[in-house]
Amino acid sequence: MSLAPPIPPPLTRIAAVESRFAAAPLSAVRSAALGSTVTSPASGFGGETFGTLLDALTGNEANGSLDSDSVARSVTATLGRQSSMGGTATPGSGATGTDLIAAASEYLGVPYRWGGTNPESGLDCSGLVQRACADIGISVPRVSRDQARVGTEIPSLDQARPGDLIAFGRPTVDHIAIYVGDGKILHAPRTGDVVRITPIRRDDIASIRRVTDGSVAPGLVGAGSVAGVRELSGYPPAGSSGTGLSISSSSGVGLRESVPYRAEFTAAAQKYGLDPALLAAVAKVESGFNPNAVSRAGATGLMQFMPATAAGMGINPSDPSQAIDGAGRYLSTQLARFGSLDLALAAYNAGPRAVERAGGIPPYPETQNYVRKVRGAMNQVRS
Repeated sequence: MSLAPPIPPPLTRIAAVESRFAAAPLSAVRSAALGSTVTSPASGFGGETFGTLLDALTGNEANGSLDSDSVARSVTATLGRQSSMGGTATPGSGATGTDLIAAASEYLGVPYRWGGTNPESGLDCSGLVQRACADIGISVPRVSRDQARVGTEIPSLDQARPGDLIAFGRPTVDHIAIYVGDGKILHAPRTGDVVRITPIRRDDIASIRRVTDGSVAPGLVGAGSVAGVRELSGYPPAGSSGTGLSISSSSGVGLRESVPYRAEFTAAAQKYGLDPALLAAVAKVESGFNPNAVSRAGATGLMQFMPATAAGMGINPSDPSQAIDGAGRYLSTQLARFGSLDLALAAYNAGPRAVERAGGIPPYPETQNYVRKVRGAMNQVRS
């Protein structure tokens, strides 16, 4: 099927994202969030966590596996640019819920700060919402109680779609978040915490508002939804022969019997509308199916998540089931964001901002080889 791009034109999106770091060194964002410094032979930065630098400067939310030369290029390019943020549109700018989730995901790991509107120093709940909306050209008020009145009212959580705003607190709104689906929200929870994805734990929802023209990108049902991403991921469309509709979390249909964690890959694939072979192939390339693997960059576990990413997603990367589920969620979001399996894999390796900057697979041998390796491994693990 023909899919419209789920994100604004790359140059527009890049300028909006990069502009928020114009006032200070970009490394401060993740350093502040994680309480750690960074180092790389190529970068010249002092400290102890090379993976933190890579996560901050290349947008590698997934595994932080680029070589130091690639990071150095990213450092030079990122810190050498200054941009002014545009986008003063009111709700209804043409952006989608998928766009809003993608924009907000850029701030995972940023520390909570009451009254904060700058990711360099921290964000509060409404500051995060306002910033993410601005990144995609939507203007919303500053405080949560006012944000809870913009856009279109959605009657119930059952009718909410990814990208809708959910306000909490009655009779006075005191918190706001972005719905990502499956009963989870992306938000800045509280002092001492960081921007993360968590289940909805409050029962005092005051308002659900839709501030985008479309809840998801045209042609997609939503980030992580089965109907929206199964064709992109290489999984047969629903209703066709071999759809996999009979797959259960324990059957492992579609994977060789020798594949470790076969049931877990199948369950996550069914949940997020992916080919089980995709998740198994990523694990094979990332860690050789080793749940105790730790990379030089600090990525851990079966699916090689960076600590900040794992914390933001609310998963334990050393737990195979949680790591596989997190990888499924992440890959389905990138599929919805870029509309291409190769670009989703490139984003898993190099980060979505690197993909956006390149307008395709980044020109890093590491990333180009990674996409080819996963593609090849998919055929190796299929039954």
